[in-house]
Amino acid sequence: MKVRMILTIVLVLAAVAAPAGCRSAGGDGDRLDVVASVYPLAEAAERVGGDLVRVRNLTPPGAEPHDLELAPDDVAAIVGADLVLVVGGGFQPAVEDALAQTEGDTLEALSLVPTLSADGRVDPHVWLDPMRFAAVVEAVGRALAELDPAHAEVYRANASAYRAELEALDRAFRRGLSSCRSRLLVVSHAAFGYLADAYGLEQVSIAGVSPESEPSPAHLAELRSLVEREGVTTIFTEELISPAVAETLAAETGARTAILSPLEGLTPEEVAAGEGYGSIMRRNLRRLEVALGCA
Repeated sequence: MKVRMILTIVLVLAAVAAPAGCRSAGGDGDRLDVVASVYPLAEAAERVGGDLVRVRNLTPPGAEPHDLELAPDDVAAIVGADLVLVVGGGFQPAVEDALAQTEGDTLEALSLVPTLSADGRVDPHVWLDPMRFAAVVEAVGRALAELDPAHAEVYRANASAYRAELEALDRAFRRGLSSCRSRLLVVSHAAFGYLADAYGLEQVSIAGVSPESEPSPAHLAELRSLVEREGVTTIFTEELISPAVAETLAAETGARTAILSPLEGLTPEEVAAGEGYGSIMRRNLRRLEVALGCA
């Protein structure tokens, strides 16, 4: 309750401070201000908008985006943005609360594609299916074109070019995962439902949609039995959450661990190396091919 009260105060102050409908001053005044709540949406905006937009990602490198907390300048950025891109579905409650104060346009990723559920909640990780992500990219292109009609063709062309890359990525996944010894995907948290749905895999997770949820002893016992019975060779962990439980499960069953990125955010090392959605997804594919015994 106290956090919500503080956020309300910050929203009011930010609304007073940000002139309605105002773009940034100075030499960048002709660019659209776009705020994205999570990395994949920020990449979509950067790829589609190019030099015509200035993109702020609310989730900094190395941060886990579930239940993101906002600083006052984050709230001010949301209030003053021309376009705010969010996941939706309660994935980041503080961001969704702040949307009530923005005078710009908003785009919710979960409203754009068929969604899946996990643990009785909508799975927010739609970007892990390249073709669902392509639909989000095209919607970003349409939104920017409506805000800036003078450059509509540029946004559409950029969105189309990015979609072509995503289609190529989808074909690579379909080829790579077409013939595998196993189709069972054991992961740290239930982030890979859309990837599994797209490519005929079965996701089994240690934690639920929220990586902070604690698995019960009974659930862990079931997982141990499943891993041993099905001959699972790899338990997938993630870079932005603790691998401790996955490592324990692997040690108890003779499996190994490997990182599979849910692409909720980049690490500082990935940023420094110039990594992005495409390179990380292709690395995910290579690790899946090894773990699942794909020919």
